[in-house]
Amino acid sequence: MPTSNPDISNIMPDGLFIVIEGIDGTGKSTQARRLGEWFTAQGREVVLSREPTDGPWGKKARESGGTGRLSPEDELQLFLNDRQQHVDELIEPSLAAGKVVILDRYYFSTMAYQGARGFDPVEIRRRNEEFAPVPDLLLILDLDVDAALQRIGARGDTANEFEKRENLQRCQEIFLSLRDEPFVRVISTQDGLDEVTLKIRSTVQDSIR
Repeated sequence: MPTSNPDISNIMPDGLFIVIEGIDGTGKSTQARRLGEWFTAQGREVVLSREPTDGPWGKKARESGGTGRLSPEDELQLFLNDRQQHVDELIEPSLAAGKVVILDRYYFSTMAYQGARGFDPVEIRRRNEEFAPVPDLLLILDLDVDAALQRIGARGDTANEFEKRENLQRCQEIFLSLRDEPFVRVISTQDGLDEVTLKIRSTVQDSIR
């Protein structure tokens, strides 16, 4: 684990919303956890969560990838229902309380994965932003699709319906289409975990000053 711990004590104690996105196999969950630990070490109260959540809508959405896809319309509605509950019960109250909220996936994943099923990503974004707050910082972890599939296999998993090569390629294209937006940073994860962690910390520190 990297030991570098830059001082962020000058950050305003307002709520801070950071989302980590990218195709499967890029290390989002590990990096989200490490980023949360870093903020905690700086004295910030951190809420670490993920989507789909473990709520009733999120569980059904996750099952759709492992046991046979629902129709595109039904699957999209599950994600929207799950996110609405997540925003109402966790995200907005936590931000209002001045906490750092770090999400492993958000509506950008819905844009990508449901966009790969034929929906217009721009329309998906519009529907989400009617109720879901835009993050202060979106970190897109970028990795070659073949390398991502190798990592999925190396951790003992079998690629589910969300993780097929053609699907991941299209999802990656949609994620990277966001790269020029002012709150978005793209970070390569070709390097080792510790190197990526340090890049993320440096990027976050530079972005929220």
